[in-house]
Amino acid sequence: MKKTLIIGAGGVAGVAAHKCAQNHEVFPDIMIASRTKAKCDAIAAQLAQRGYKSKISTAQIDAMDVPALTKLIKDYGADLVLNLALPYQDLAIMDACLAAGVGYVDTANYEPEDDAKFEYKWQWAYRDRYKDAGITALLGSGFDPGVTSVFSAYALKHYFDEIHYIDILDCNGGDHGYPFATNFNPEINIREVAAKGSYWEDGKWVHTEPMEIKREYDFAQVGKKDMYLLHHEEIESLALNIPGIKRIRFFMTFGQSYLTHLKCLENVGMTSIEPIEYQGQQIVPIQFLAAVLPDPSSLGPRTKGKTNIGCIFQGVKDGKTRNLYIYNVCDHQECYKEVGSQAISYTTGVPAMIGAMMLLTGTWRGPGVFNIEEFDPDPFMEALNKWGLPWIVDENPTLVD
Repeated sequence: MKKTLIIGAGGVAGVAAHKCAQNHEVFPDIMIASRTKAKCDAIAAQLAQRGYKSKISTAQIDAMDVPALTKLIKDYGADLVLNLALPYQDLAIMDACLAAGVGYVDTANYEPEDDAKFEYKWQWAYRDRYKDAGITALLGSGFDPGVTSVFSAYALKHYFDEIHYIDILDCNGGDHGYPFATNFNPEINIREVAAKGSYWEDGKWVHTEPMEIKREYDFAQVGKKDMYLLHHEEIESLALNIPGIKRIRFFMTFGQSYLTHLKCLENVGMTSIEPIEYQGQQIVPIQFLAAVLPDPSSLGPRTKGKTNIGCIFQGVKDGKTRNLYIYNVCDHQECYKEVGSQAISYTTGVPAMIGAMMLLTGTWRGPGVFNIEEFDPDPFMEALNKWGLPWIVDENPTLVD
């Protein structure tokens, strides 16, 4: 009987636990562990109410304590660890998986806690150790990175001889009714958005100021939205793994209320990651801000609207220019009805389950550390349709200038 250890108890972990339990033949035994066991117990109670067949247990763990986490993995007898904790904890969890000799899956790459910079070099440095240990680490099995990377591999396999340009578009057309709130971990979200932008062109990074490049796009089932160029981690791996690529950009939509509040918070220092002393204690402003903002997991019942996330590809097939758009549309309220979560957590939690399934079933195999686009995209694409994230292929898309 395969055993899966889920680390984390936030919105994404809740969705992934639901989807794993729905897929009980692959996930018959699930443990949910985090620093706060009460949050794990709350997810377990939700799963019990749904009547899923999988065995569910919970545990308290500090994911940064490698010896304790290694012991938990071994004592539980986990076959796979699904890391849905904070990106700061990735390397510690990878170390524990190495020590315990089990596979590893995550949804976002490592980011140092004291430096607002995320890139793959730290996790890619584990390649030889995972290969020598004969175990697999799958990086970035969320939506972006994750599904967008699989879309890219699928487009190359079935529609193009070469892909020259990729524009990744992430649109959230949902409305939660708050003047300012984030749809996933506030600290990670704000650090990502407030950072300088960048894109890959002609073999090198081109850097931009935060929110410097803006475009408007008319998204299917959502409508026209302003979107802004950001740095995003899948650009780094796709630039290496998609041959013939000339440029990759990532755009995300933001409403004016969000941007106005964020600018104000930046101006008064609340988005800083530098510790300050307050009443004799060291606090990090952005962590305090995250504590007072609405919990993303609480947004589900009040969020209405849809997301539209996908990739526009430009390249050649049989010597002819070809354009293609592969995307998914997800409804916030439908997600809440199914798993008690809004679509942002849903669109990350479902691919997390699918990536874990690919490894547990042996559909994807091979020792080492891999980005998700390095494997055959077909079974993952089939699973997206089955497990709640159906995709659409538009062979005549509007391009981004």
